[in-house]
Amino acid sequence: MPNIPLRNGGPCARIAVIPGDGIGMEVTPVAVKAIQAAATKHNRPIEFVHFDWGADKFLRENITLPPGAVRILRDEFDAILFGALGDPRVPSNQHAADILLGLRFQLDLFVNARPTELLHPRYTPLRDITTNDIRLIVFRENTEGLYVGMGGFFKKDTPDEIAVQEDVNSRKGVERIIRHAFDYAQAHKLKRLCMSDKSNAMTYAGDLWQRVFKSVRAEYPDIDSRHLYIDTLAMELVRDPRQFDVIVTNNLFGDIISDLAAQLAGGLGLAPSANIHPGRTSLFEPVHGSAPNIAGKGIANPFGSVLTAGLLMEFLGWNDEAQQLKQSVKSALDDNITTRDLGGSRTTSEVSDYLLNQISKRSSNT
Repeated sequence: MPNIPLRNGGPCARIAVIPGDGIGMEVTPVAVKAIQAAATKHNRPIEFVHFDWGADKFLRENITLPPGAVRILRDEFDAILFGALGDPRVPSNQHAADILLGLRFQLDLFVNARPTELLHPRYTPLRDITTNDIRLIVFRENTEGLYVGMGGFFKKDTPDEIAVQEDVNSRKGVERIIRHAFDYAQAHKLKRLCMSDKSNAMTYAGDLWQRVFKSVRAEYPDIDSRHLYIDTLAMELVRDPRQFDVIVTNNLFGDIISDLAAQLAGGLGLAPSANIHPGRTSLFEPVHGSAPNIAGKGIANPFGSVLTAGLLMEFLGWNDEAQQLKQSVKSALDDNITTRDLGGSRTTSEVSDYLLNQISKRSSNT
C-alpha cells in the first residue's frame, strides 16, 4: 500500500476509529489493541480518537455523518479504522449507506484494495492447494459504476413499472484505478495483471475500459497483462488461483470477485480491505459485515479486523508492524485458536488474548 506523511509532518499517527454496529463494536477494539501493541514496541507514537457513528446514534439523534465530519477526518487524521455497519432496527440501512458510501465518495477513496492470501491450507475449499498458491490482490474501482445511485423508477408500483440503474464510468476514474493496479504490481515486483470487464455485453462502458487498459498497459511492458471477461475470471479463479497476482475491475464486478477470492482463502472472516486515495486520509474495514445474528455472544471472529489493521499500518509505512499482525493471525490458525465460524471453539476474548500475546512476543524479538 502507498503510505502518506503523518499529519502536520509530526511523528504521531492519528487514527479515527468508527466501530459501527453489531460485531464491529466487538472486534474493532481488538484491532485497536493490536495496532497499539505493535506500535508501542517499536516506539511509534499513535493516537486513537473514537466516534460513535452507527445505528445507535442514528436511532437516537437521527444523525449519520455529523456536520463537518468529512472535513475533520480529511484534515486531522492519517487513517480511519472502520468496523461494520448494518442493524435490523434500521431496515433501510440508510445510516450505513450515508456513512460508508458517503466517506468513500466524499473522501474520493477510489481504490478498494482486497488482498487475498491463504494463511493455512485447512481453510481453502480447493483440492491440492498450498499457502503459496493463493496470494493475489483485487483492485476495485470504488467511486463510480452502479454504486453512484443514478437511475430511477417509471410507473412505480404498477404492472408496467420500469426500474433503471445507470452504470457510470469516467475516463479519469477508469484510468486512475488501472494505473494504480499497474503501479502496485511494479512496486511489488508482481509480473501478472488481469483487467476484467464484460465488454462483450456492456459495450459502451466496456469500450472505455478496453481503450484505457490498452493505453496504460503499453507503459508497463515488463508486466504480463491480459484481459478476461468477468465470468471467465470467476471460473479461472476457482480452477487455478495460482495464475493471478493483480486483478483490476469496476465497482460491481470487484465487489463480487473479491468475495469469491476471499472464500478460496477461508471466507470473509479472514478478509481485510482498504479504501484508499494515495497521499490522503484513507479508510480500512474488514468485509465480514455487522453480523447482527451473533452480535453480543462473544463468538465474533477478530481476524479480519486485525488483518485490516495490518493494512492500515502498511499504509502508514509501518511494514514490520503490519507483518507482525499478519503473523499473529497465521499463528492462531496454525494452532487452531479460532472461533466457531472457522471450526474452533474459542471466544472472541480468547482469540484476542492469543493474538495480542503473539504480537507482543514477536515485537519484543525484533
